[in-house]
Amino acid sequence: MSTTAKYVSRYDERVNLIKDTLRKHSKLDEKSSFDLAERILDVLNHIPEQVR
Repeated sequence: MSTTAKYVSRYDERVNLIKDTLRKHSKLDEKSSFDLAERILDVLNHIPEQVR
């Protein structure tokens, strides 16, 4: 029996976490919440670590 695990990058995990949170707390559709999640993650990644 062979089981193949699908690789999911940490970036994709973070985007999906943000996307799912946006979908749960708003009326955004899948595409809009995904696009917004990518933008939010990009902004968060550009905040200096000392400020975070």
